[in-house]
Amino acid sequence: MICRTVPKFLNRNELNRLEETCSHLISICNSKSLKEGICVHSPIIKLGLYGNLYLSNNLLTLYAKRFGLKQARNLFDEMPDKDVVSWTTMQAAYVRNRSYIEAFELFDLMVILGHCPNEFTLSTLLRSCSETGELELGACVHGYAIKGGFESKPVLGCTLIDMYAKCDCTEEACEVFRNMDNADTVTWTATISSLVQAQKWNEALQLYITMIESGVTPNEFTFTKLLATINFLDLKYGKLLHNHVITFGVDLNVLLKTTLVDMYSRYQELEDAMKVANQTAEKDVHLWTSIISCFNQNLKVKEAIATLQEMRISGIPPNSFTYSSVLSACTLIPSLELGKQIHLQVILAGLEADVCAGSALINMYMKCSDSINDALRVFRTITSPNVICWTSLISGLAEHGCEQDCYRYFLDMQAAGVQPNSFTLSSILGACSSAKSQNRTSMFHGYILKIRAHHDIIVGNALVDAYARSRMVDEAWRVISTMNHRDAITYTSLATRLNQMGDHEMALKTISSMRDDNVRKDEVSLASLISAATGLGTVKIGEQLHCYSLKYGLYNTRSVKNSLIDLYGKVGCLKDAQKAFEEITEPDVVSWNGMISVLALNGHVSSALSAFDNMRLAGLKPDSITFLLILSACSQGGLVDFGMHYFQSMREIHYVEPELDHYVCLVDLLGRAGQLEKAMEVVESMPFEADAKIYKTLLSACKLHKNMLLGEDVARRGLQLDPYDSSFYLLLANLYDELNRPDLSKETRKLMRDRGVRKSPSQSWTELSNSIHLFITGDRSHPQINDIQEKLEFLKAEFKVRGFLYHGDENSSHHSEKLALAFGLINLPPKAVIRIMKNISICRECHDFILLVTKVAEREIVVRDGSRLHVFKNGSCSCRHYSRS
Repeated sequence: MICRTVPKFLNRNELNRLEETCSHLISICNSKSLKEGICVHSPIIKLGLYGNLYLSNNLLTLYAKRFGLKQARNLFDEMPDKDVVSWTTMQAAYVRNRSYIEAFELFDLMVILGHCPNEFTLSTLLRSCSETGELELGACVHGYAIKGGFESKPVLGCTLIDMYAKCDCTEEACEVFRNMDNADTVTWTATISSLVQAQKWNEALQLYITMIESGVTPNEFTFTKLLATINFLDLKYGKLLHNHVITFGVDLNVLLKTTLVDMYSRYQELEDAMKVANQTAEKDVHLWTSIISCFNQNLKVKEAIATLQEMRISGIPPNSFTYSSVLSACTLIPSLELGKQIHLQVILAGLEADVCAGSALINMYMKCSDSINDALRVFRTITSPNVICWTSLISGLAEHGCEQDCYRYFLDMQAAGVQPNSFTLSSILGACSSAKSQNRTSMFHGYILKIRAHHDIIVGNALVDAYARSRMVDEAWRVISTMNHRDAITYTSLATRLNQMGDHEMALKTISSMRDDNVRKDEVSLASLISAATGLGTVKIGEQLHCYSLKYGLYNTRSVKNSLIDLYGKVGCLKDAQKAFEEITEPDVVSWNGMISVLALNGHVSSALSAFDNMRLAGLKPDSITFLLILSACSQGGLVDFGMHYFQSMREIHYVEPELDHYVCLVDLLGRAGQLEKAMEVVESMPFEADAKIYKTLLSACKLHKNMLLGEDVARRGLQLDPYDSSFYLLLANLYDELNRPDLSKETRKLMRDRGVRKSPSQSWTELSNSIHLFITGDRSHPQINDIQEKLEFLKAEFKVRGFLYHGDENSSHHSEKLALAFGLINLPPKAVIRIMKNISICRECHDFILLVTKVAEREIVVRDGSRLHVFKNGSCSCRHYSRS
């Protein structure tokens, strides 16, 4: 039995002072969560102060904080008197410790014993419903609150809004808000938060405007919630909100600073992010981590590592998220050595088994190392790997091409009881990398349907990409048709794969599908579509996409401009290509490569070499593609000495190891210059096995210089590698024709027929009013074929009248490029440039024919064949009259 009498040796004043002292001590201990406050419990018993509910309730709070639920409940049960605060304190303790059932059981007991709950009691119960997602139970508490007249209380209103928001009932949350009489800042913020959580970004911003108009001042939490919307809207709104933070004089605490840094770094606004971070001296581990992440997003790896060192010096130890961000920096370089150093720090910090740090380590080793063993060792150190760890491992294995291992570890993951998420499934689909994976893709698609994951847009996009990558285009379209939602990634994946297959026309058809789905093109999808227009040679569609980029603010993105350089350069619009390049603020290697390529392609070899020098002066290092382009330019310009110098400088000066394609360019360079024996020496001495392509290149040079002996040897070697490549037979037969050996030419063509080898049909196409008109050699199915033949006959007659030397045989009149040319002359305006695309190299006879047409018609004609660009103008061609056919 607890003593409740006042000790005789104390008078009333002394007892009051002791009571105040005990109360003060417990309050201090409660505020600082000091377990020493328990020492006050004994004097309270001895002095008979248990009747003081304020003291008892404070003591109960301290027990709940420091000594667990069992001791707190013992004290609660021993309390002789209890009020609503006592009951609410104990229920809150249960909720904090996730003992939600016990919290409701205590509430039931409270009501049965006749105690009336207040808004704080109900608020505690609603927090329990929020955590468990118990919407029906929460609605019951809401009904109890209405019955008791508590609904308009701000504290209860905020909790109700939060509960409905977490149960995905945004409309109900807003209805609670509208029914409140005097909503304060906290309530407004809670409602804004519920809209943000429901991804109703515009509505959240609109409610904020209404809040300001209502005269309610926002606080730092209001802005923290609002700034989350900027990731899905626009930076200009973020800057406006930042301005409001300053205008309202809101305290720039660490949380708000971190949110602002995250916002600016997402938009690569490094300078603004650093200004915010350094505006006040206060930094915590989260802000330091955000600063490191900001440097990562701006590819400032050295600064990210320096920030880690500065953080450690400041006395704030990095956590697993900090190390995860630093390890991401290692993958950007990539640097295995740096990653290993960070790994050592992770071990010293005792975080190697942490799932976040472990996942980052797996990702780093997969991206920075040629071997998967280091990543596997890290994975095995993680005690209980979660879905992120498993996904990092499976994704890395997919990137290393370990398809079988991907599936094996996926099965191990399921056996361990870890359910895959959308990223796991998309990683598995990423491992289906070839036509051989078609069956596995279909089987895995069945599994996705079984677990009903096909409605997830990430999984849907991965399925589209997997099917398209395996050349199952119809299946990819079928998946798109079944998706609930489609985005720019959906169509970009498909368009990119179609481009890789050479089906540029189908890739461009995704434009209308995007329009029908109201999906706006982003910079990646726009670059892919421009690439499709380039492949098809359609200037009009390319120009329309260019206009789209201007209208929607995508023109200044480097990837779009790089695509436009390629488009305009490959259709002969060199000035437009140069303009696009000049408008890039900071051209990267891809930009310079594009400019070098189009200059060489349009016959401006010296300008291409100058662009290479300018690129180096700008501080950019040339890559292997740069040297391919430079060697090709030297070959086209007959600059043997320059070409040899650039080839030698690759390894010696620029530390770029020559690949097989570089040797092909070198052989082409020497072959064009007539140095055939030297070219053969290069083939025999290079550190690679010769392929069919390099022999075809050398055989073309043998044909050009009429070297039958070497040509026969090269053709024999090439046919041993690929006996079904028609190019070898045709080049050799044409070589015999050049040397007036029709017997050998006839025998070669007969051998080709006997082996069942067929020449790819010659196809040419041109654009008219956004439509592509295709012509095949010998085909008479075009509706204007009679007018086309009449036009060709007229041109040949005009050649005779003007005294031009032209010797064309009857068969060449049906060549596809001539048909396309005549079609263009008939249908295009008199001064319009005629642009023709061709799937194989133009023949010499057609080349000469088009040269003469430019004199008769006095117009520019651009032909892009399977080898190069020919810009015909005033009787001359940019290719310098070199043809491989």
